[in-house]
Amino acid sequence: MNQPQLHFTGQVWRPPYEAASQLLQLTSGCTWHRCKFCTLYHGTRFRMSPLSEIETDLKVIRQWQPRARRVYLTGANPMALSYSRLLDVALLMRKYLRHMVSFGMFARVTDIAPKTIDELKNLHHLGLDGINIGMETAHDPTLHRMDKGYTAADILAQLSKLDEAGIRYNVFYLNGLAGRGNGMASATATADVLNRLHPCIINIVSLTVFPESRLYSEVVDGTYEETPEIERLAETRTLIERLTIRTNILGHHVSNTVPVTGALPHDRAALLAEFDRAMASFPEEELKAYRDGINHL
Repeated sequence: MNQPQLHFTGQVWRPPYEAASQLLQLTSGCTWHRCKFCTLYHGTRFRMSPLSEIETDLKVIRQWQPRARRVYLTGANPMALSYSRLLDVALLMRKYLRHMVSFGMFARVTDIAPKTIDELKNLHHLGLDGINIGMETAHDPTLHRMDKGYTAADILAQLSKLDEAGIRYNVFYLNGLAGRGNGMASATATADVLNRLHPCIINIVSLTVFPESRLYSEVVDGTYEETPEIERLAETRTLIERLTIRTNILGHHVSNTVPVTGALPHDRAALLAEFDRAMASFPEEELKAYRDGINHL
């Protein structure tokens, strides 16, 4: 007997803290596809799942996970969909999953801009909570060079709307993205912006350049020089040192040569000491060898 299958297309990613969430495809691929460093959705065109397909999947989920309490909507940035489409999806989830308490998704900073505060509040009322945003940095020269399509001012403006709407959100900081010699500037600019916001989690990921990325050709021709590993550790240390908000640091991604987790401000001293020990103990060559051994994220 054939079991019913959910509709999943292309790469499917979710943050580690969404491991217990029921996955539901809302989009596949990315609406932007221009970030120089990114290979997460390489080769996958953006696609929006039809409502009929979403409803079919929800019927399957109701059959096999009828008491699902949290749903994570997959795709690089489902938040890019219009308010009305997100409203339709939220209402469908509430129709079929009577025990659902909340749902989350990935988003680009620019996805938030078309939504009003009232629209965001309505989505929050229906369960939207825990948006994960690939901010990467708030260092304008790096944002421009990596073709992110927004500025530090945009980050502040759009994430402030989430704060006002009461929607929890997490951000990703891409350590090493600014290139050799620019890490401290990136960390400082990012801390200055985040200190005016309220992210629940700051995910630390360290840049690993893969051949499929646009950035790889710049590494090969020498127009982009990768950040040395010791400088990356100092960059992350600077970010943590300068953050004054209450937040959580999640830095145990495979790309990080020194994995750390902690809550600020409580664990600040311990986190800084861990980086001091690592920078004093590990030679650059050993850390670089680890990065060279990373085949995928």
